[in-house]
Amino acid sequence: MASLLYFLAVLAILVVSHEFGHFIFAKKIGMGVHEFGFGFPPRFLGIQFKKNNKKHWRLVWGNRDLNESDEEYGTVYSLNWLPLGGFVKIKGENGEDAGDKDSFVGKNFWQKSIVICAGVFMNVVLAFILLTAGYIIGLPQNIDSMTDVSKVADRRIEILQTLPGKPAEAAGIQSGDVVVQVGDLQNPRLKQLQEYVDLYKNEQLLVRVKRNDQIIEKKIQPAVYSDTGKGGLGIAIAEIGTVRYPFFSAIWEGAKATGFYLKEIVVAFYLLLKGLFAGNGVGEAVSGPVGVAVMTGRVAKLGWIYLIQFAAMLSLNLAIFNILPIPALDGGRQLFLIIAKIRGKAVSQKLEQIFHTAGFALLMLLVVIVTIRDISNFKVLILNFIKHLL
Repeated sequence: MASLLYFLAVLAILVVSHEFGHFIFAKKIGMGVHEFGFGFPPRFLGIQFKKNNKKHWRLVWGNRDLNESDEEYGTVYSLNWLPLGGFVKIKGENGEDAGDKDSFVGKNFWQKSIVICAGVFMNVVLAFILLTAGYIIGLPQNIDSMTDVSKVADRRIEILQTLPGKPAEAAGIQSGDVVVQVGDLQNPRLKQLQEYVDLYKNEQLLVRVKRNDQIIEKKIQPAVYSDTGKGGLGIAIAEIGTVRYPFFSAIWEGAKATGFYLKEIVVAFYLLLKGLFAGNGVGEAVSGPVGVAVMTGRVAKLGWIYLIQFAAMLSLNLAIFNILPIPALDGGRQLFLIIAKIRGKAVSQKLEQIFHTAGFALLMLLVVIVTIRDISNFKVLILNFIKHLL
């Protein structure tokens, strides 16, 4: 249950920030906004404020359409029954009300483009805010390449993987163990550890690791790798620490981290799409709502700071995914705007709607396929969750 609640909370933050981007920029540019909704229709409940008197408001129950008698009220802020997304319904976005000053269709190319891309922009801004807050609080990260560790707390060498058939695996060392001591080295830096093991590759070394709250001691003889001639324990390791910066430095580091992660996510999407076109299918790294919910629960158990970092990564992934030129996504809508700009006239609304409907159907099919795979992968966790509900 906790995993589901964490997932819904993170999803709400990501969706609201994305749709708020569309909403606030549409308002600033002078477009009318009929509805700002969390989740997909049908509508459960909405609230409206009078345009000329914000103290007066009313509730809108159910999925009824608003009619001319409702013109004295403004935007409907709604909760909808399918809590896996959100939307902003902008006046004239489907080509209607072309003669009205506050209609989307009546605005110029740049104004429309700003509103369409505003959701993606806000997801990037959200990630920047979360990462900046993380650096102020203290953010866990890989510090292998850091020379100045004065701003690092809880520095540790963590074992990411034990290699099959190598000494560490044979001795019972596990992924997640933290290296406390190797030989005479206590709490070493990563490079120190690698050089020390190579230097004493012909001797048995005392290895102390921390597993949960338990210290485990092993005597391990390093292996000599045939390709390099160097000694090693047969482990993949990373030097991890909690990095904290003063306020203004945290802003700069948050901006740098946002740029770095954006670049890495773009590369990952490129490789994914390249694999799809090559007929390799959807990789195991791609998760649907069920997979993301399970991962959110696991990350939340590590602590709030990890959840903040995870939410920032999800926000950047959402931004990149939405800007792809796929019908039904923001990037698809922007693509039709660019085509209209090049042609000198708008694409037929009927034709564009057909493309967006088809694109949405394909996306939903992809979600179903990935969700079925997620359920198969996490069936034990899901069954346990259902048992707790019964």
